[in-house]
Amino acid sequence: MPRSLKLFITGLVAVSAFALLATSFVFATYTDWPLGIQPAIGMPVGRSPEADVLLGLLFWIVVALFASALPVQMPRGTVVSVSIAPIVASMVLGGPVAAGWVAAIGTTELRELRGRVPWYGTLVNHAGLALPALLGGWSLELVRRGSDDVALSFVATMIGATVFHLSNVLITATGVSLRDGQDIRVVALGDTRAYLANLFALAPLAWLMAQIYTSVGVWATLLFGLPLYTTRVAHHRFVEMREMFTQTIGALAEAVDKRDPFTSKHSVRVKEIAVDIGREMRVSEGELEALEWGGLLHDVGKIGVRDDVLLKQERLTREERMAMNAHPVLGAQIIAPVTKLAPELPIIRHHHEWYNGSGYPDRLMGDEIPKLARILHVADAFEAMTAARPYRMKPLTSEQALAELRKFAGIQFDPVIVDAFVKTKHATGVNDPGRSIEPRPVPLLAQAAGRMAQATAQPDPSPRSEPV
Repeated sequence: MPRSLKLFITGLVAVSAFALLATSFVFATYTDWPLGIQPAIGMPVGRSPEADVLLGLLFWIVVALFASALPVQMPRGTVVSVSIAPIVASMVLGGPVAAGWVAAIGTTELRELRGRVPWYGTLVNHAGLALPALLGGWSLELVRRGSDDVALSFVATMIGATVFHLSNVLITATGVSLRDGQDIRVVALGDTRAYLANLFALAPLAWLMAQIYTSVGVWATLLFGLPLYTTRVAHHRFVEMREMFTQTIGALAEAVDKRDPFTSKHSVRVKEIAVDIGREMRVSEGELEALEWGGLLHDVGKIGVRDDVLLKQERLTREERMAMNAHPVLGAQIIAPVTKLAPELPIIRHHHEWYNGSGYPDRLMGDEIPKLARILHVADAFEAMTAARPYRMKPLTSEQALAELRKFAGIQFDPVIVDAFVKTKHATGVNDPGRSIEPRPVPLLAQAAGRMAQATAQPDPSPRSEPV
């Protein structure tokens, strides 16, 4: 475990425990109720206020336990459950103390009880919910200020839920970032749709649960179990559909790679390298997803290349070279009808464009080439150079491949992206020759020549279609 993660876990647990105990003490000191929690209206008559408080707290803890029983893991590593509803409802009824204790105890999951989560992970999970619940409860109380106005109560609830949600997202993203080495911004924004669904669907529902609890009773509150369950199902379906889509894309990419025994798993490796470069360059979540799927599908156009050309071990003729170089266009044409993959089209079409304008199919140059296509070009080249090919049975070492990337930076590759690749795990421990010269701008003469050549010139016949 990285030292930074250990410090984060220790600090989070310590601060959360202190805040929970201190808040409980402060509220108990300045109110007439134990733990600072007022007894809920609508509880059966005949018990002491203390009993009402404890039974009410127990009720919301049990509801939270059921809501936390089936969490859904989102694509970027965070876990989402519908427990925000009982936590916020207890926040409305009992302030920060009730919310803190419900979040600390009621979010226990089956996987924790079964030992599937290490003890420190369990501590982080509970502390990462208890502290935001306290912050959200304090925010709610500051806005509500003891008023019984229904509209103000609703506004205060939404503010408290937002503070709770954002604090939890920040803590979770920090932990996942330190654990997996991902950019915290990518982790925090990666599952935005799920976060927004949780906030805008469950926070008003939680407020309504609290109102029903106080005006009607416990039995009516239990009726909200159905909408909570359907919300959880919606999260699960979202993840399931995305996973199925990714698996389908992966199967298609594998089918293309299987045509050539030398390129088995090529697309998967290119995807991994490209995604790591994207993370290093701090691209947006949408761009990261485009790199993931575009990396898998970048060679899908090779379906339309004849076997005698695709598998040929000798030097390609001019006509064969033209057929091979058509695969980016064919790939874009194949994927174009899939509207969900629209962001991946520029990657697929332009991943063989050269930085100086001498690539194909459109002879784009410099920043005219889409950034994600430039990233994939570097990833594709490195993977191709470090793997066996029919025209080069002995692959280059990582040091030799990195030297080639440096050598052709500013000619074939974007130098900035080569610099980013050097910082990824794929180049870790590799002797980096560094930039030999500053990035070379594309000369105006070369730009003009590239424009004139588009209509007449064909790519020079070279051993194969792989770069370098």
